[in-house]
Amino acid sequence: MRHTETVASIKHWFFAQIGFMNIFKRARVRYILHRYAISHAVWLAVIGKLSFLQGMSAVEKARLRELTTLFLYEKHVVGTQGFELDETVCVTIAVQACLPVLGLGFNCLAGWRDVIVYPAAFRVHRDAVDEAGVVHPEEQVLAGEAWSRGPVVVSWADVARDPSGSGSNVVIHEIAHKLDGLNGRTNGFPPLHVGMSVPQWTAALGEAYQQLVNRVGHHHQPCINAYAATSPAEFFAVISEYFFCAPELLHQHFAEVYRQLRLYYRQDPLLRLHQIHATPVETLHCNVLAKTIR
Repeated sequence: MRHTETVASIKHWFFAQIGFMNIFKRARVRYILHRYAISHAVWLAVIGKLSFLQGMSAVEKARLRELTTLFLYEKHVVGTQGFELDETVCVTIAVQACLPVLGLGFNCLAGWRDVIVYPAAFRVHRDAVDEAGVVHPEEQVLAGEAWSRGPVVVSWADVARDPSGSGSNVVIHEIAHKLDGLNGRTNGFPPLHVGMSVPQWTAALGEAYQQLVNRVGHHHQPCINAYAATSPAEFFAVISEYFFCAPELLHQHFAEVYRQLRLYYRQDPLLRLHQIHATPVETLHCNVLAKTIR
């Protein structure tokens, strides 16, 4: 009897501690959101320029603003090569970094702190191994990169370029690499949610990737950025760009890939796109459909 009472007391204490920590975390978040609020004028200006954010519900935009505020508080955004940051630059980068985790939670961005912003594309020098196994130095010009448990690095010139409809978004690309790496390495296989089918994910993305590799290998015009054929990791990052910035194009060519990303990101950008030009009755139907999907 005493043993049972002791176990019950320990459980009660344990859950009480969890409850207290949750209350503390919520209070801390509320403080950050109030103390470090984004200027309303800057927020409206930034989201007004990003066409792929149109069609979002008021609730989604409010949540995205909260995540963006937390991102700017938790991360260290710094300019390099003389590039000076202002609130608009920082918010523009942060809001795009937070879009992929809108349905995943801010904790998915844990484990790293710095965002380094170059004024334009930057050069990096690395050792490369050729087909014969010989190591030689190589220079690359990049628009962005994500280090494992290190910083996200982006070119402001590429961030600022209007990505509407092109499927190109350097911030989303690098954040996708960060999410991909949550499994321990970047290989195009991020941690899937409970209920998602690993075989279906593997089949959908694997088949689409191989199709793209074959098209590029035969010098045929690829339906998405040919850079996606570089590796499964780059394929996941590129299709994530298309998922948010050119969902119609991705759905048209890789419908099953789109479905898997919709399940993973817990968002439906194609539905948002349809809502932009929908009539009030059509919008109501879309909202009902969205709740059904969730």
